[in-house]
Amino acid sequence: MKSGRLLQVLLLLQSRGRMTADELAEELEVSPRTIYRDIESLSASGVPVYADRGPAGGYRLVDGYRTRLTGLTTGEARSLFLAGLPGPAEALGLGEFAAAAQLKLLAALPTELRSRAEQIRRRFHLDTPTWFRGDEPTEHLATIADAVWEQRRVRMTYRRWGNEVVEREADPYGLVLKAGTWYFVASGRTYRVSRVLALQALPETFERPADFDLARFWAEWSERFEARMYGERVTVRMTRSGLDKTQYLLSGYQARAIRELAPDPGEEFGFPTESTRHATADLLKFGADVEVLAPNEFRQEFIGTIKAMRDVYNGAKLPAWFR
Repeated sequence: MKSGRLLQVLLLLQSRGRMTADELAEELEVSPRTIYRDIESLSASGVPVYADRGPAGGYRLVDGYRTRLTGLTTGEARSLFLAGLPGPAEALGLGEFAAAAQLKLLAALPTELRSRAEQIRRRFHLDTPTWFRGDEPTEHLATIADAVWEQRRVRMTYRRWGNEVVEREADPYGLVLKAGTWYFVASGRTYRVSRVLALQALPETFERPADFDLARFWAEWSERFEARMYGERVTVRMTRSGLDKTQYLLSGYQARAIRELAPDPGEEFGFPTESTRHATADLLKFGADVEVLAPNEFRQEFIGTIKAMRDVYNGAKLPAWFR
């Protein structure tokens, strides 16, 4: 609807400052001609928007002009309060500011939306960490967040996988909260905040790459990381029951990889794993619903583990192919 688009134009100019007709058109997926008409409509309704001429020109609002958020729909107001995660905000040192922002948002909403927004806070609670894992230390998180905002280079002491400790300088581009664990992307690499042993924000600043997209980088990095982590394969076959259990006995990547292979019950396939040590732990979850076929050395080790388990239970009867 035109009224909704006019509000979007107004809020874009209010939040981003000067924008050209082409930029507004691309953002709202309309033609520049439509934007010209929308600007005329805003001006006619008393909104102080004007055009700067020349190559660096565009539309902008008179300095200091603000609008109240009376144009929010019910769904938009609800989504804003669902997006307010008190835990992460507190970890970033923004808990007090998040609470103040919610109060201001409530004050700006019409009466009906205000009551519904308050219902959201009473009826929905978002708990981001995964089950059965304690909180990780994030004592340097607020400093990293400040460096991200201010585009300040950082110097850190970092504990890599395998407990190797290294010294690094890096330019932090952004922070990511994944299943309750904080990561930060710096100079094209990913670091786990809990592994930062010491950190200092340096005086010098850096230029963040104009084409860097944090969400896209994280999605691509995650895909490569999972593929690298589960890079080994052992040959197995499973019963129908075993194949059905993969979705809740394995990691998301392993379950997806097996689902993409779509093996039939009893058909051989490559089981993705980090190592044979990890494969033993994963495959034992399936009990008699899985048989390890290759490599033969791992098969014999797996059989040895099963025999040792049998000895613990004084030779309890097992399927014939386990013997």
